[in-house]
Amino acid sequence: MKSVLTTVVASADQAARFPSSSDLESVQGSLQRATARMEAAEKLAGNYDAVAQEAVDAIYGKYPNGQGRDMDAGTQKEKCKRDIVHYLRLINYCLIVGGTGPLDEWGINGAREVYKALGIGADTYITGLSFLRSRGCAPRDLSAQALVEYNTYLDYVINSMA
Repeated sequence: MKSVLTTVVASADQAARFPSSSDLESVQGSLQRATARMEAAEKLAGNYDAVAQEAVDAIYGKYPNGQGRDMDAGTQKEKCKRDIVHYLRLINYCLIVGGTGPLDEWGINGAREVYKALGIGADTYITGLSFLRSRGCAPRDLSAQALVEYNTYLDYVINSMA
């Protein structure tokens, strides 16, 4: 799984060298942000269902009839929420490892093709995730640094779908 730590070690190993001072600075920065990432991961894990429901509500506020093929509205909403929960779980994993590996490996590769085959525009998920991005508030929801860490991975998913 890709993280700052694994990337630095793999890069140094591939070049048959010790990690450089800039490599070590990257690792140090990641370690310094670890407390904020753990705060965000813990809050997200404890509240993911409500967070996902807010995203679904935002999606269906913009697309009242939903998107997708041959499904009733209830089924569409359930599947939409399932997908949002999946992305939130992967964001949680990214917060824990301190890198985008979980999203890259399990969430982004191929997602656009799957949604296209199902007749669901990526803009559907972008709407929900963007709502979550703009909804977050420090200190109400998270500390300022934890919110930055959380938003970093939301942005990563949003940009990958755009």
